[in-house]
Amino acid sequence: MDKSDVIIREGSARLPQNETGFLKAQRQKELESRQKTFRWNNWKPGFPPIIDGKLDDLHLDFQFDKEKKAHFTWNSVKLVLDQGLDTVKGYFQSWEDLENFEHILTRYCLDNTLLENVIQNWNTDYMFGYQFLNGCNPVMISKCVELPDNFPVTHEMVEGSLQRGLTLDEELKAGNIYIANYEILEGLHANKSSQNTPYYVTAPICLLYNNRLNQIVPIAIQLSQTGGDVSPIFLPNDDEYDWMLAKMWVKSADFNVHQLLTHLLKTHLLSEVFEVAMYRQLSAVHPVYKLLVPHVRFTIAINAEARKGLISEDGIFSKISSLSGDGIKELMKRGLETLTYKSLCFPEAIKARGMEKAPNYYYREDGMRIWETLNRFVSDVVEIYYDSDEAVRSDVEIQKFVKDISLHGLQDKTEKFPKGLYSRVELVEYLTAVIFTASAQHAAVNFGQFDWYGWIPNSPSTMRKPPPQDKGTVNLKIIMETLPDRDCSSLVLGTAWSLTRFQENERFLGFYPDMYFTEQPVKQAIKTFRKKLDDLTDQIKSRNKTLTMDYCYLSPDKIPNSVAV
Repeated sequence: MDKSDVIIREGSARLPQNETGFLKAQRQKELESRQKTFRWNNWKPGFPPIIDGKLDDLHLDFQFDKEKKAHFTWNSVKLVLDQGLDTVKGYFQSWEDLENFEHILTRYCLDNTLLENVIQNWNTDYMFGYQFLNGCNPVMISKCVELPDNFPVTHEMVEGSLQRGLTLDEELKAGNIYIANYEILEGLHANKSSQNTPYYVTAPICLLYNNRLNQIVPIAIQLSQTGGDVSPIFLPNDDEYDWMLAKMWVKSADFNVHQLLTHLLKTHLLSEVFEVAMYRQLSAVHPVYKLLVPHVRFTIAINAEARKGLISEDGIFSKISSLSGDGIKELMKRGLETLTYKSLCFPEAIKARGMEKAPNYYYREDGMRIWETLNRFVSDVVEIYYDSDEAVRSDVEIQKFVKDISLHGLQDKTEKFPKGLYSRVELVEYLTAVIFTASAQHAAVNFGQFDWYGWIPNSPSTMRKPPPQDKGTVNLKIIMETLPDRDCSSLVLGTAWSLTRFQENERFLGFYPDMYFTEQPVKQAIKTFRKKLDDLTDQIKSRNKTLTMDYCYLSPDKIPNSVAV
């Protein structure tokens, strides 16, 4: 072959084992070139590796297009302007009363029925419990089959909250007790405010109960992992402000775990790991490359922006989180160490937490239907190109892709993540998990932030006083001095607003205008996929008409293909 010759390939997808001659050699050169461009690099201790190099140095395909850049910049400018307005007003003090938090909402268009419900009912036990099921962080709650040794709740403590005439042990055995345990926060270093006043971090445990109305409500809260005389167990029949503040401490812990682990690590950073490995190990003509590429659109770009302005040493999160820089690194390290492949497989994750039958768990209901629909589509595509399990085992690019994710992207030296795939079923599940993480899971934990964080007392990002060590010592003044100050509140609200905006021409799940596939069977599979998604959207809309509060974060018409905001 002469050096001046250029090979123009046909558009059809091909497995590497089916290549011969010059095409096989060209494919290998393509990957060798990509591996020089897409290199792994460590950003911060505790964080998973990222792509090496500056975003501006990468090919334009991996950067925001003009429309996305303008949209993202506009939102960022609004955020800065909002923060500037508050700074000029000297909003570094506490708010005077809970109702005053409405002041910073006036600059936003509040055609938001859900947020209005939150503002009205945020302090009810029902609304508090509902958020563990369908709020921003619907993955912390688990069925409780046995109380932790460090959480000495007795039947006498909670008897007044139990409604079926059963003992606490009997309610546990009946499956009516749930728990949210934030032990992963134990011992982390706390942050300081811009005025150098200290923040505080706790690792609370919250016990919840499925009452006779099928509402999940809190029945006991301990604000540490050690308990004892200086960490009492707070109960619903305690003083009004004791109980209110105890719930705020739980929601503050939940805010930090949600933002850093559920959202950042387990959707944004994982999707970047998948993307870098895809570009390094899969040729552009590989069918799996063609399947995945719409689901990594703008992910490297948005993560680069986040590293620059959101999670950098002086970024926004350093100003609104109770955790210090060292605390954030340690939390990410713990999150990565406890991350497993099965936790990315939606049905397995629900089962592991014992949440198969929890009532009114719309995140589970809709997530299962999205997973099953996506799994069927991926299976249809895989079966078009792989005629046997042996074809999967013989696919060197797929094997290197999976191994690169595990050994380099996640630095997993154990068996938590597959090092290879050996059947079509395994391949389908793996690809479903990759796509679900980038699309549905990200939508579920991202786009509700303004709904649930817009009312600051509902999920305070920082706590400015230490947790109470005795009951009967809390009043409204202490609560206002504990909650975020005006400056932090404004920044949280602007951030939540900015991160929940859809792009004007958003590409929602199943919408593939670039059409990487040329084969008719795959085009038909995509058409079938979109029809099922449309049907599911109609079912969810119909269901939501019967609910006081819509759950639409996992409606297919509101799930972008990729992590792009």
